[in-house]
Amino acid sequence: MLDLAYGAGKERVDLLVSGGTVVTMDGGRRVLEGGAVAVRAERIVAVGPAAELEGRYQAARRIDASGKIVLPGLVNTHNHAPMTLMRGLADDMALMDWLQKFIFPAEAKNVTREFVAAGTALACLEMIRSGTTTYADMYYFEDQVAEVTERAGMRAVPGETIIQFPAPDNKTPELALEYTERFIRRWKGNSLIVPAVAPHAPYTNSAESLKAAKALADRYGVPMTIHVSETQDEVRQIREKYGLTSTQWLDQLGVLGPGVFINHGVWLTDDDLAIIMKRGVAVTHNPESNMKLASGTAPVARMLALGIPVGLGTDGAASNNNLDMFEAMDFAAKLHKLITMNPAALPAQAVVEMATLGGARALGLGKEVGSLEAGKRADMIVVNAAGPEAQPLYNVYSQLVYSLKGADVTTSIINGKIVMLDRRVLTLDEKRILDKAREMKGRILASLASGS
Repeated sequence: MLDLAYGAGKERVDLLVSGGTVVTMDGGRRVLEGGAVAVRAERIVAVGPAAELEGRYQAARRIDASGKIVLPGLVNTHNHAPMTLMRGLADDMALMDWLQKFIFPAEAKNVTREFVAAGTALACLEMIRSGTTTYADMYYFEDQVAEVTERAGMRAVPGETIIQFPAPDNKTPELALEYTERFIRRWKGNSLIVPAVAPHAPYTNSAESLKAAKALADRYGVPMTIHVSETQDEVRQIREKYGLTSTQWLDQLGVLGPGVFINHGVWLTDDDLAIIMKRGVAVTHNPESNMKLASGTAPVARMLALGIPVGLGTDGAASNNNLDMFEAMDFAAKLHKLITMNPAALPAQAVVEMATLGGARALGLGKEVGSLEAGKRADMIVVNAAGPEAQPLYNVYSQLVYSLKGADVTTSIINGKIVMLDRRVLTLDEKRILDKAREMKGRILASLASGS
């Protein structure tokens, strides 16, 4: 519920979210029962007890969060947003078959600027409705991804795919690198969009394109993201070609370092982990996609014990098949208990951290988002905790991970702007987006049926 509030002799703020259980994820990991968050423009100015902040601030707008949980917006560290349009197109198969027999052919016939815009709008709608406020992306026509994301009011770290074979927008790695440089120049310094360099994977890039990608990222001081050790097939291919693991080869090329975040890391060895730790590399964990494609399970507990920054991701909706970070938290916690046969492995609080501050740190945004603290960007969500599935509430972290879902998110605030209020997304035309998705489905099916 949104109220107008007025008062005299108080400091002015634009927004006060008050009365809920505030999960700060700050240095002390404070959880404030009956807490509040005050926002001015794009930033948080105070976090504390509701009574204290209500007495101190005059808010132009007020959100009553009574009976709800207020926490930092969720950070999805790995996505291919436009691939929402391929959700359910090809399921129940191994990654290499999935890519080579279905996804790559479908992309070759269908991926255009229009496709990317439609798929990104669908992804942003789904993410906003399920509590994600920041996401990292890797796809084609990333200018379109950035434009749609900015219009939706979301925060993103998008990277143009650099890949060895002809892609829908750039036919060579050299052209993709040129595109990426223009992309970086356009978006660097934007308050919502952080441009990145995104070589697809070690097995789809040459040594030259990988080194050029890292040089480009270093030249502009932007992140670099890459799929690494996702499957045993990849591990085998790289070892047969170079006699090394993917991580060892990338390290030999000199392309690992701070600002690099690798996706998946399922088959990382102890030596790989030592390199990643030494080089200051972060990892994104994508449990649902890895499970569904039977790729394996990343050694997340070991990574965290070594101090490696680990964020949580959904991967694209074509291999998940949704972008609900609440489900990703639930699966991550349970998966690691199962594979370690240890019910204490990856506890709920650790998983919430991976989905908030840990994810922000993995993307290089830890100083800006990921926790509710004065001075940080005002990215937060309000989650209904009054339903039967959330009662009784003994431990807020457990409830967030094991009981609540994206559908329980009622309000999303990004960069100080309310983008969803009482389940209604304010920045996107939901009907138009869903109608366009159905139209694109028809085109995709027709293209595959034609065989041309």
